[in-house]
Amino acid sequence: MTADGIADIQPPRQLFDTLLVLDFGSQRLRDLKIYSELRPCTQDISKLDFRPKGVILSGGPYSVYDSGAPHVPAVFDLDIPVLGICYGLQEIAWQHNQQNVLAGEKREYGHAKIAFERKGPNPSRVNDLFQDVADEIDVWMSHGDKLSQLPESFSTIAKTSNAPFAGIAHDSKPFYGIQFHPEVSHTSQGTKILENFAVRICKAGQDWNMEDFKGKEISRIRALVGTKGQVIGAVSGGVDSTVAAKLMHEAIGDRFHAVLVDNGLLRQDEVQTVHQTLTKYLGINLTVIDASKKFLADLKGVSEPEQKRKIIGKDFIEVFQETADEMKAAVAGSPTSGKIEWLLQGTLYPDVIESIAFRGPSQTIKTHHNVGGLPADMDLELIEPLRELFKDEVRILGATLGIPPELVWRHPFPGPGIAIRILGEVTPPQVEIVRKADHIFIEEIIRAGLYRDISQAFAALLPVKAVGVMGDKRVHEQVIALRAVETTDFMTADWYPFDGHFLKKVSSRIVNEVNGVCRVVYDTMSGTSSVGGRGVYEAGDQRNVKQSEINEAERYKEEDERSIANKLAREEKAKKHGNDPSKGAKIDAELQQEEEEFLKKKGAK
Repeated sequence: MTADGIADIQPPRQLFDTLLVLDFGSQRLRDLKIYSELRPCTQDISKLDFRPKGVILSGGPYSVYDSGAPHVPAVFDLDIPVLGICYGLQEIAWQHNQQNVLAGEKREYGHAKIAFERKGPNPSRVNDLFQDVADEIDVWMSHGDKLSQLPESFSTIAKTSNAPFAGIAHDSKPFYGIQFHPEVSHTSQGTKILENFAVRICKAGQDWNMEDFKGKEISRIRALVGTKGQVIGAVSGGVDSTVAAKLMHEAIGDRFHAVLVDNGLLRQDEVQTVHQTLTKYLGINLTVIDASKKFLADLKGVSEPEQKRKIIGKDFIEVFQETADEMKAAVAGSPTSGKIEWLLQGTLYPDVIESIAFRGPSQTIKTHHNVGGLPADMDLELIEPLRELFKDEVRILGATLGIPPELVWRHPFPGPGIAIRILGEVTPPQVEIVRKADHIFIEEIIRAGLYRDISQAFAALLPVKAVGVMGDKRVHEQVIALRAVETTDFMTADWYPFDGHFLKKVSSRIVNEVNGVCRVVYDTMSGTSSVGGRGVYEAGDQRNVKQSEINEAERYKEEDERSIANKLAREEKAKKHGNDPSKGAKIDAELQQEEEEFLKKKGAK
């Protein structure tokens, strides 16, 4: 199936200076034009097929002294620089003496002030990590354990009010440990600290770029597929699948066949937009399959997010496989092209990270729609040209491929679509509510010139109802939650600070233009991991949904009862002042009777 010479095709880690990140739970090092690969902390160091320039031991949710906690003693025998972050710092100390780490009396989560100490037997080398960094900076902490004492042959290079050994360095070996997280945006000068380690200490070259990657990946694809092989791939209109499709088209032209499966859960006008984009502007062969009835029928009665994902994934594979079989039969016997033997998939590096499992480093967040392989009977080999890239790198690659900016910078959209932006059962009316609300939200963001400032924005439908007044009518309708975040890596994110005028305008439009919605809320929770369009609301605790509805109904009933009581009190006060019941009082009485009847019916339900 593969072309001759395939053994000569090397992955990026064998072509670029590479830093190895062993994952105990944290993520990412790429912003410095230095290639890095994240591997699980269970990685067998002796089986690496490359020699890293340095190793980073990332943070994680465990305690080094716990039974079964991950340890990597072999790393310290590689004779290369090591930087331990959070758990990684404690791992360094624990490897030297298991008494060096203990549970802290006071945890540190969030912002902290850290002071650096520039001293030691070998000040120049010890201080290399904080070269050109201020003596005191704001950092992001997330730990409960801390060092009880300084490991032998180490110097203290940083401290906080709660952690006297927040930074350590070996006196003669290039081993460094820091308690804080330099990789997150909340740590000022964190990028400079990582640069000092990667460039100054590890001597890594800063030669990782998308222009070189594009050329090498196109060559790799051509070698894999051969001169006649054909590739089929699913597209969604998102930046990942669009860039993957364009890259494949650049490599093999019309031997690539794109398929868009309309699952009935796409954004407004998505099918028409994707068709025009891929065929007219990018010249890609595209087949559109309308399977919306099948997907919506199979989702009927399903509320649990993970079950939704599995149903959508199963249906997608069935529909896609049927389409692939038809295409295979159609191209069979072509004198100029071979069989369809390859499947293109737009897997990104965060997808791979989220699916790693060591009792789960970064603990497995969900079943991912892009990772996990193919059914054996599909008889296709997987090709994932974007597997080593983060989202921002995919955008840069898209620009180098000539994809228009409005496509390159399009916000991500989850594979399972609107289904995971509905907390509760997925029905056509609910889908339409979310679709319309989402369209209004994005439309207003674009009009305000904020689209590029925001990494992702969307609307979600909450599993509760609220009482509102629309016109002269009291209504009991649904609640839309708006979510917008800023992020660079789509692994961690912070909510976008819209001004009140903007939110007022969006809320007003949604309530007035989307039937079935009477209230709009904005989510101001900072998020992690499940950011990138993958459905921030899917993780809502479904067990509490019913209880929330009961509590809310009781709350509204109490409000209604208070309202009636206040009305009766006002009437009684009026009588005491000699006011006979007037026409207005009679109307009030009629309204009160209607209100009581409404409450009786509501209580009966």
